[in-house]
Amino acid sequence: MLAAESKVVKGRCTDILGSESASSWRQIVQPVEPFLEAVHARLVEQVNEFDSAINPYAEHVLSGHGKHLRPALVALTANALGKLNEPHTKVAVIIEMVHLATLVHDDVMDEGEIRRGRPTLAARWGNEIAVLFGDCLFAQALKLAASFPTPEICRTVAMSTNTVCSGEILQTQHRRDFQLSLGEYFRVLEMKTAELFALSSELAAYLSGASSVQQAALRQFGLAFGTAYQVYDDCVDLFGSEAAAGKSLGTDLAKGKLTLPVLLLWERATTAERARLEYLVHDWQDGALVEVGALLAQYDTLTPSVASIHQYLEKARRMLRAMPESHGRACLLGLTEYLARQTDALVVCA
Repeated sequence: MLAAESKVVKGRCTDILGSESASSWRQIVQPVEPFLEAVHARLVEQVNEFDSAINPYAEHVLSGHGKHLRPALVALTANALGKLNEPHTKVAVIIEMVHLATLVHDDVMDEGEIRRGRPTLAARWGNEIAVLFGDCLFAQALKLAASFPTPEICRTVAMSTNTVCSGEILQTQHRRDFQLSLGEYFRVLEMKTAELFALSSELAAYLSGASSVQQAALRQFGLAFGTAYQVYDDCVDLFGSEAAAGKSLGTDLAKGKLTLPVLLLWERATTAERARLEYLVHDWQDGALVEVGALLAQYDTLTPSVASIHQYLEKARRMLRAMPESHGRACLLGLTEYLARQTDALVVCA
């Protein structure tokens, strides 16, 4: 269902992308539920690390309930290599705070009003507060990373944070740029989104004493899985349901972000259709998504986008071959199957 029409029929999509997927997600993370609860508790505790005057902002952001994909990846990777321990919890909290900081800033740039079913920080307290508090989250994450006895953790987190922010800058530079190549599009996705997935797997492996070969393979697993996840998220913004996603949809095109379905449309459209598409994106108005949606459907851009997601998921599975067979590795494979099911459900809803 196109975002512009999601209010018309959303019950079926909500059922598929909501209750059913939630059940399979619980099955995947059930072995690490205590860990995820500990991470959430530590995140809530971080509220007290901020000045009391900004506690309401910290509480609003840090107490929000999400799937905690990146902490889950830390936990599942550690389980596949041995045991979870306290340093894994701390690393998961650090990575989640970096991720939350990027979301706070994203909502400012995209003028997003809903995140995880609640008003965004920017929508509730304004852009200035949101930008500054996002900066505070970045700083707090690096402060916590510096508390490790080795500088390696802090250095790696700082490098990844730099990569994520650079990816966001590149994406901003390419707004409304229809000359953006698919290669550059995927490079931006790796930098701005997949990097934190890669960091989650890599640091979990490092703290578990994994070999350099395993660490490299798990980093590549995170990159591939994270890229697949972002392509899926880009598709949700055009073909999904706001009720199921729990956030504002249709914001990418409104802000000039050209995602995979739109770039594929550009490749296939006639000269006249390209000119119309350019006009709609450069001078975005209410109702434009309906017209763009008709073109997306005409050229069936969802099908090759879904194929791309599955290709990245298959690459992620290949990376796991460097790990010994175990229940933990099976859970990581289950994570790829979960996203594959989410993706296929999106096709049903479209």
